[in-house]
Amino acid sequence: MGAAGKNTAGGFRVLAVDYGASSGRGIIGDYDGSTLTTKEIHRFDNSPVTMLGRLTWDLPSLYGNLLTAITKSTVEGGVASVGIDTWGVDYGYIDKNKHVLANPVNYRDRRTENIREEFFRVIPWDELYARTGIQNLSFNTIYQLYCDVKNDGHILGAASRIMFMPDLLNFLLTGECATEYTIASTGAILDAESRNVAADLLLRIGFDPALLPPVVSPAHALGALSADVRELTGAGKGCRVVNTASHDTASAVLAVPTDTDGFVYISCGTWSLFGTETRTPIITELSRKYSFTNEGGTEGKVRFLKNIAGLWLEQESRRQWAREGVKYTYDELSDAAGAAEPCRYLIDPDDDIFTPPGDMPRRIAAYCRERQEGEPQTPGEIVRAIFDSLALRYRWCMEKIAELTGVRVREIHVVGGGVKETLLLRLAADACGVPVIAGPAEATAAGNICAQLIAAGELSGDGEARELIRRSNKLEVFEPQGDRAMWDDAYGRFLKLISAD
Repeated sequence: MGAAGKNTAGGFRVLAVDYGASSGRGIIGDYDGSTLTTKEIHRFDNSPVTMLGRLTWDLPSLYGNLLTAITKSTVEGGVASVGIDTWGVDYGYIDKNKHVLANPVNYRDRRTENIREEFFRVIPWDELYARTGIQNLSFNTIYQLYCDVKNDGHILGAASRIMFMPDLLNFLLTGECATEYTIASTGAILDAESRNVAADLLLRIGFDPALLPPVVSPAHALGALSADVRELTGAGKGCRVVNTASHDTASAVLAVPTDTDGFVYISCGTWSLFGTETRTPIITELSRKYSFTNEGGTEGKVRFLKNIAGLWLEQESRRQWAREGVKYTYDELSDAAGAAEPCRYLIDPDDDIFTPPGDMPRRIAAYCRERQEGEPQTPGEIVRAIFDSLALRYRWCMEKIAELTGVRVREIHVVGGGVKETLLLRLAADACGVPVIAGPAEATAAGNICAQLIAAGELSGDGEARELIRRSNKLEVFEPQGDRAMWDDAYGRFLKLISAD
């Protein structure tokens, strides 16, 4: 390796550190001017911890693994820059001495479960949606901040800054504070039209908006690694940190391998984010009724989407079976689900009872027992109920996006780790009646890398980034082949189910 971040072929090399809700990875991206190749150099668990009844993220572990990823990239010859992306809504506080005040609270903590009725007496839901355009999820940042104001005034009193998770990790690397637009947009604290912090809303709940650092756009060069970090990792002075599209879904959308506007995607992992890309927010009475959200994208665009529970339901079921002494691989569960009766049991994957961790199979069985005849009992039946219900929720989202945007959906791009669940993709194609195009699996890391390449001037913008992703990845297409009458009947049952809920 010669100059920092230049590989031996004269190309450009960067490090993406992608934090998911259950695991993370460090991936080096090598760009030779034509194609992008990636190499995973570090993978680690992200295990939340419960302390004194509160579910939190293990920030020291997350930061330690970040340093390990940078160290391993140094062993690989060094990188020109580092970019971080994470899940949305969560944040941490630092004090005037630049010390982290507490482990950030996990969005699945129960503190916000029953807060919204009280919150809406301060800011009514219709007013909040009209300003922010954000879906009404119990863990939205603004609801968490309201809890902080009510119950954790001692932390607020000591805080000098609040930063979202990727911004906080960037701060630990550089000492620089910023609020990256795509991550800030997830929590209902930004004005959807101006893209700035809705300071008046925060003041109404008693939160000081001055605690938030200035908002910056994706592909913003934040600063160099601090001397302490360079000493710990061996990284060179030329290595800098870039604010990527630091919400993981924003990075994944940047890596959707399409050459058309108005495309439809599912960023599929722990969550399924089903949406399209628009130039301006869509905030109407109908979008509020359907609970669609307007989150920040790259180049000032908006990710108009709906959050769906996603593979969390299968992941948490698998963890429960492991707790009971039986460890299944995902392939074993998929094979068992494929052998189970199709569309026999259906659930609303977005029901609040499925949000917290715990005994997911028991909850799914109870849900089915209370609302339809019988209940799934075997792991195959449980996972089949999850996959069938997700596929039907995708169909619902597809129809609502067409209604709200006027976009005619001809195909659905699926990116992220969920592309490995081929049974779910086949069921999605059958339920929706359109082809499903799968790949890349590491879309979030790829989008993170592309944002760094844009910041460095190696790519001109979104269009060139997506062209690069198309050239660099092999995609798989799933054509609809299932029994259409069966899926139509199941969809009718599903609509009645979610309407009742």
